[in-house]
Amino acid sequence: MDVFKVSILGCGSAKPTLRHNPSAQIVNFRDNLFLVDCGEGTQLQMLKMKVKVNRMHHIFISHLHGDHCYGLPGLLSTLGLMGAQGSITIHLPKGGMELFKPLTDFAVHNMDIIYEPYEYGNHVIYEDKSLIVNTMPLKHRMECVGFVFREKPQPRHIIREMVDFHKVPIRCMKDIKDGADFVKEDGTVVPNEVLTKPADKPRVYAYISDTLPLKAVSSEVKGADLLYHEATFGNADAPRAQETCHSTALQAATVAKNAEVKRLIIGHYSSRYKEEQDLLKEAQTVFPNTVLADEGLTFDV
Repeated sequence: MDVFKVSILGCGSAKPTLRHNPSAQIVNFRDNLFLVDCGEGTQLQMLKMKVKVNRMHHIFISHLHGDHCYGLPGLLSTLGLMGAQGSITIHLPKGGMELFKPLTDFAVHNMDIIYEPYEYGNHVIYEDKSLIVNTMPLKHRMECVGFVFREKPQPRHIIREMVDFHKVPIRCMKDIKDGADFVKEDGTVVPNEVLTKPADKPRVYAYISDTLPLKAVSSEVKGADLLYHEATFGNADAPRAQETCHSTALQAATVAKNAEVKRLIIGHYSSRYKEEQDLLKEAQTVFPNTVLADEGLTFDV
């Protein structure tokens, strides 16, 4: 199958620590790289993980709290210093353009920075021939969204020996892949199922940033292959999670269970925790296939 991976650049929350960087991830879809959030230090993490920045042309910012976006000016400035060619598109809340455009206008001169502000809500903000990305409205102290990366359905797989046996012309291959039967010159119909195998099931990755737990998220990401859901607090600190509009590990796991996702990654850890194993244990009581985010880890979707 084609590459579809998620790499963790940062999984800490707002207060800096020596253990974790603020939020940032790289989604690698067929060797096209998408940066999701950009906390401070993201460019250093990209260097450590040898991210090929020439393959990165889109950045998605979930909201304008600093731990999710203050690394953006430095990263873009460095890309300019490196002589990066072409353009890079920043998908961000409307207010972000006022915040970042003056900085990039001042610091970046040889690169085209395109700002595409999105409306709060559920909207398609990126699409190409193989991938579609939509926003998912969340409930935080400011407008915040998650991002859902959906692979588009692919053509059916040709069974080479059967295509050769029935002497299917090259000109018919596209229609065959799209599900058409093959009609021979004598009128004989060869069913598509004889010539092809079903396509791989389209894969889905969902990134759920800072939010209270929402039933709507479970509906939106139903059946996803991989879900990242913030889990800032443990269950003992649930009142603090409610106060700050965050989720606990237990709540993130409940969202994953209700959504029937295949695997859950939790992250965005509060600095109050010296290690995250207790958060993992809490989540696994509800959703066993839970793993901890950590800088440098890469997950297959």
